[in-house]
Amino acid sequence: MMVEPQLIQAIDGRRLEVLTMGDEGGETVVFHHGSPGASCSLDALAPLAASGEFYFVAFSRPGYGASDRLVGRDVAAVVGDVVVTLDALGRGQYVSVGWSGGGPHALACAALDAPRCSGAWSLAGVAPVDADFDWTEGMGPENVREFELARAGGPEYEAAIAHVAEAFAGATPENIIELFGGLLSEVDQRAMASFETRAEMARAARQAFAAGAGGYLDDDHAFMSPWGFSLHAISTPVEVWYGDDDLMVPPTHGAWLAANIAHATPRHFVREGHVSLVTAHLDELAASWRAHFASR
Repeated sequence: MMVEPQLIQAIDGRRLEVLTMGDEGGETVVFHHGSPGASCSLDALAPLAASGEFYFVAFSRPGYGASDRLVGRDVAAVVGDVVVTLDALGRGQYVSVGWSGGGPHALACAALDAPRCSGAWSLAGVAPVDADFDWTEGMGPENVREFELARAGGPEYEAAIAHVAEAFAGATPENIIELFGGLLSEVDQRAMASFETRAEMARAARQAFAAGAGGYLDDDHAFMSPWGFSLHAISTPVEVWYGDDDLMVPPTHGAWLAANIAHATPRHFVREGHVSLVTAHLDELAASWRAHFASR
C-alpha cells in the first residue's frame, strides 16, 4: 500500500522526500512525523489505509531522510512545504496530524493554511518552550539533558546530537527499545512488544539519520525558538491527544495546549504513553477524522 518515495521540489529548490498511502479518492490526511523521524513513520497508520477513506501524505522534514536541509527553519516553515507537496500531488483540502515533534507542525498548518487545512490533531505534541509551566518536568533523563544542552547550544550540544544520530542510524528491531533508554514507560515498552512495531520504528530511525544529524538539530532549534505563528491564530477545530504515562512529552504539554487553543478538544488518556497513545487507538483516530470530514 505504501508507494516508493518520490522527490518533490520546494519553492526554493530544495528536495522533499514524500510518501503517500491509501486511496487517491479518499480524504487527504497530512502526517507530520516525530523528532527524530522521517516520512516512513507513516507506517504506523498503515492499518487505516485499507478502508479507502483516507489518502495519507507524509514528507521527511528538511534534513531528515533524503529531504535537503533548511538551516534555521522555524516550525512555521513547514506550511510552505505542505502547500508545494499537496499542489504537486493535486490535492486540495486536508487535515493536519502530527505525532510528538510533529504536533507543532500540524498546528502551524491549522494557524497559517486555513481553510485549506480544515483541522488539526496534535498527538503527544509538545507545547511552546515559553509556556508557563516547567517544560521538561516529567520527561525521561535523555530528553531533560538534550533540551538543557539545546538551550545552551555550542559544541557539547552538537556532539551529543551527533552521538544520538550515530546510535539511531544503526537501529534494529532488536536494539530499538534499548536506544530509547529512559524515555519509554512500561506501557510504551508493551506497545513495542511486536517485532513489526519495532521494525517500523527502527526503519524510521535509520531513515531519519541517513544524511546525518542536521534534521534533528534543526528540529531542536525550532522547538527552542519562537514557532513563527500564534496559537491564537488557529480558528479550525483541533484535537489534543495526550497520555499520563508519557516520558517523552509529559501530559502537562497536552493539558496546556488544550487550554490555550480556541476550539480545542482535549483527548486525555490516563493509561497511555507516547507510543501507545496512537498504536492502541487507531480506530478512534479514524473515527475522529471521519466525523470531522462528515461535518464540513
